[in-house]
Amino acid sequence: MMTDSMEQLVEKVDTIVVENVIKSLTNGSADVKEEKNAEETVAADPNPRDVIYKGDLGEVNDYFYDKLWTDGLPIIPPTIEEIEKFLSFTDRSPNEVLAVLPHENREATIWNIAVNGVMAGCRPEYMPVLIAVVEAISDTGDPKNPMNQGFRAQDIGTTPGWEPLIIINGPIIKDLDFNYGQGVLRFGRQANTSIGRFLKLYLRNVCGFRLPPGVGDKGSIGQSMNVAIAENEEHVRSIGWQPYSVDRGFADGENTVTVMSSVAISFPIYTSGSTAAEHLQILTEMIGRRLWRFGSVWAVATLRYEPLLMLGPAVASILAKDGLTKDDIREHFFKNVRITAAEMERHFLDFNGVYLSLCDRVKRGELSPEYCECNDPQREVKVVPNPQSIQIIVSGDPSRNQSKGFVQSGYLGAPTTKKIKLPDNWQQRLQEKK
Repeated sequence: MMTDSMEQLVEKVDTIVVENVIKSLTNGSADVKEEKNAEETVAADPNPRDVIYKGDLGEVNDYFYDKLWTDGLPIIPPTIEEIEKFLSFTDRSPNEVLAVLPHENREATIWNIAVNGVMAGCRPEYMPVLIAVVEAISDTGDPKNPMNQGFRAQDIGTTPGWEPLIIINGPIIKDLDFNYGQGVLRFGRQANTSIGRFLKLYLRNVCGFRLPPGVGDKGSIGQSMNVAIAENEEHVRSIGWQPYSVDRGFADGENTVTVMSSVAISFPIYTSGSTAAEHLQILTEMIGRRLWRFGSVWAVATLRYEPLLMLGPAVASILAKDGLTKDDIREHFFKNVRITAAEMERHFLDFNGVYLSLCDRVKRGELSPEYCECNDPQREVKVVPNPQSIQIIVSGDPSRNQSKGFVQSGYLGAPTTKKIKLPDNWQQRLQEKK
């Protein structure tokens, strides 16, 4: 509708929209029909140990592709034997239900986590990580706290086409051979790549977010899947900082998974100089003012916006050498990354199709007074709601001066962190697997 003239928009409302509203009201609610369809889909699903098809590798892949159960790439057939290998790396019952996930209202179970893990090409020992990933996307927040709405898996298929991003912390990074150095965002290391793929398959097969001819995924253009990112915790500690997992409220040394939305990733940002100020100048300009600023619509629409700053180890070292903590960096970005009120209101209209007046929202108590300190449309307003909204990790090539920024999608896919629960005798099981 944002490309229609006013005359075209009025005509569509008077004809197509009104006609469909009347049809829905007289023939039954569209929501009810969708719920019935979802129930029918769940009822038609095979039982966990049913053998649904027999054939060679090519035939199995063709069958799964025709059923919309793959991401377009070959999968590993999830035989009972392979699934059992994954189940051997958890003490939890295969029948345990973690949640009922939108939009097709299927149960997330230990069993179907293992099934999709096999299909994605994961190793059996990745199973505790896969469970934690699903626990993260299943988080529904705190009903008593409107600012904590959980991960909101129901919004995965929205038009921005955002992708989930997984961040790994803890000793499990080395246990499972995650890449946290050069090429950290590349496909190639099995743990990073297959766990990133697992989540995408799980969102298709259990949640039901599929591209046409399927339904659910309405990403207008979309983007490629993300690999799982591991933080370089050794380097973080060596410069006197704490790992990202500690920022998220966990103890140093705990194994954690964080899942968050990622709408866009910056181009490589190179910074140089021997002082923190020299690096911050470029990082603030290129990542903050040029990338994060356009995500500011989520800050005023949902009061959440938690963009991610990935610092290369060499850059983080310079910042720490000059005495900066992560909180100092957050405060710097918070104060210096701004956008004009006119730009924010225009971008809000482009994105949402709704006119926004920051001053009107301030008058209604929906935004803090600093968004309307005057009526000048060129006044600058903050991009992120507060300093702690900014996520910071250290990863990438330790020999290069390169960093990257990620745009996060407000309360859609808010950063959600879960502890990875390892089975008893974890190290012994790893050794036996080798």
